[in-house]
Amino acid sequence: MRRAYRHDESEARRPGVAGRAVRFGVTGLALLALSGCSLFIDRAVNNASDNLSAAILNHNDPETVRDGAPSYLLLMDALVEGSPDDPGILTSASSLYAAYAALFADDPARAARLSARSRGYADRALCAHAERTCGLGQLDYDRLSARLAEVNADDLPVLYGYGVAWLVYIRAHADDWTALADLPKAEALLERIVALDDEYENGNPHLFLGVLKTLRPPALGGDPEAARVHFERAIEISGGRDLSMKVEYARGYARLLYERELHDRLLTEVVEADPNAPRLTLTNTIAQRDARLLLDSADDYF
Repeated sequence: MRRAYRHDESEARRPGVAGRAVRFGVTGLALLALSGCSLFIDRAVNNASDNLSAAILNHNDPETVRDGAPSYLLLMDALVEGSPDDPGILTSASSLYAAYAALFADDPARAARLSARSRGYADRALCAHAERTCGLGQLDYDRLSARLAEVNADDLPVLYGYGVAWLVYIRAHADDWTALADLPKAEALLERIVALDDEYENGNPHLFLGVLKTLRPPALGGDPEAARVHFERAIEISGGRDLSMKVEYARGYARLLYERELHDRLLTEVVEADPNAPRLTLTNTIAQRDARLLLDSADDYF
């Protein structure tokens, strides 16, 4: 039987909003940022960039990727220096910095610096792309909503790039309530992306919306049932190949509502799945690691 969400009890047994923001969407968020890099880098370099991106995403050893990625960061900085007004290159640089900050920057101060660099590149990409997208992140909620109504499908790459950078920035600044106050604006941006293209980026905007809608209790704008719909839609769009989606569904929704049966089923499916999939092997390897940790702690949590 479903156990209804009770804010007072659950807050005693799970991290607060800031703590959960630190954890949200790390695997799907970071690796989707990385997977989008090659689309734009290819224009600036050659097909080797796409091969490099594929090699990273198809790798099954996160530590190797962690050790090698800084050289790629410096390459992106060099490309930005050479083409400072190219929205594609700026978005690529932002995406790679976001991925590294979310996955591999264990030191909080370093994660904050890298995520700020990511968001800075993404903000520049918005302005380099079009006047209608310039400065979106600095608008208040009402003005942002009005501006988002003006964007179209041509704006999706820079909108999505900024959304990823924004979420990673908030995650890295989870002790800053000014940053956390931007969560509703980031949510509005993702909802606009979904409205423009329901299946954009293999369903990851749905994944992020599911996570965001479970960060806050219902009294403060959270919506667990809407989150469930987003999680299930993300898994449907991806065909279940992206195992991180099931991990976030279990972590965000099943734990929030104390759905032990759903929690264990999702995570067991992740652990038992074959992690090898084109451009998802690294994501899935990290997802399986997280799934085992969540299963190991389930008895204490529930």
